[in-house]
Amino acid sequence: MVRFRLMENLHLPLWLAKDTCWSLQLKIPGMMLVLPTLGLAVYLAWRTRKQIADFLPNLAICLWITANSIWMADEFFDLGIKSISALFFIGGLGVILFWVVRYFPSLWKKAKILDEKNKNV
Repeated sequence: MVRFRLMENLHLPLWLAKDTCWSLQLKIPGMMLVLPTLGLAVYLAWRTRKQIADFLPNLAICLWITANSIWMADEFFDLGIKSISALFFIGGLGVILFWVVRYFPSLWKKAKILDEKNKNV
């Protein structure tokens, strides 16, 4: 479990580094960071696939990073594929909206109960 949390925490700097390279127009480093960033996102989603409430946000992140990477590649190399990224953005938004409606309320309630228990300890 600790290793999984470390992987989750490593994922954020990779994503931020990729997007920073994009904003600074660093084409080669930006494109090189796509594989580890997306690869780690897919790994995290795969590891949570049996817990749907955890899997769906990770799936949405995979879709978002894919969309983001397609857009970045199109801006860097003028490939004419930027519109494809919209499909992945919409897919990620749909997944996370479903999660918010279906799973978030019960997770919020459970967290609130745990917080109350911890206050009384």
